[in-house]
Amino acid sequence: MNNDFPRILSLLRKERHISQKAAAADLGVAQALLSHYEKGKRECGLDFLVRVADYYGVSTDYLLGRSANTTGSVIKESDIPDPAAKQEKARVGANISVTLSKKLLTNSIDIIYSLLENIGNSKLTVSVTSVLNLTVYKVFRIIFRANKSNTQSMFEIPDEKSCYTADAGISLAEAEAADAAGSTDGSDHEISTVVIESEFPKQSTALLSLIKSSEAQLKKIM
Repeated sequence: MNNDFPRILSLLRKERHISQKAAAADLGVAQALLSHYEKGKRECGLDFLVRVADYYGVSTDYLLGRSANTTGSVIKESDIPDPAAKQEKARVGANISVTLSKKLLTNSIDIIYSLLENIGNSKLTVSVTSVLNLTVYKVFRIIFRANKSNTQSMFEIPDEKSCYTADAGISLAEAEAADAAGSTDGSDHEISTVVIESEFPKQSTALLSLIKSSEAQLKKIM
């Protein structure tokens, strides 16, 4: 089938808190066979793919990893309603437009802070904010270098040390965030594809698309 199907098949079952035995019975296959499908040891037929899509209420495109959204929708530049805005030429040769990229980021960050508010752990919120702030700082320092005549007096930290110190700060903030998350009882705040799509129907595609594109990029360097 493909590499995404086994992971998504297992994810859907676990997100819905269904045992493998129960799912296998509902789908009309042996538990051992379903286990092979979930581990990627066997490939299923199209009839089973359709049964799974109907069973979990998702699209086959989602099951195959072709869409980050369970409905199978794919976000495109044309989906962004901005007819009155001045059209700008794309300045970067990327697969996704600058406008769409900004919307993915801003909507994703909005979801992140909504989740943080629900969890209610101030240490986690502060440390996550530090990660985001320092990441923006680091990126700004990189962009700042695009014009050699830009004056460095804008900053206190020398340019040659900025990225390294930012990385150190980000790593420390990440460690603090991980520690805070580990000490939080998240039993009342489950996060899953289903929850995200349910609680953030208009913004979920942005975060799910960002996750999918980021992992595709990261897999290239693993």
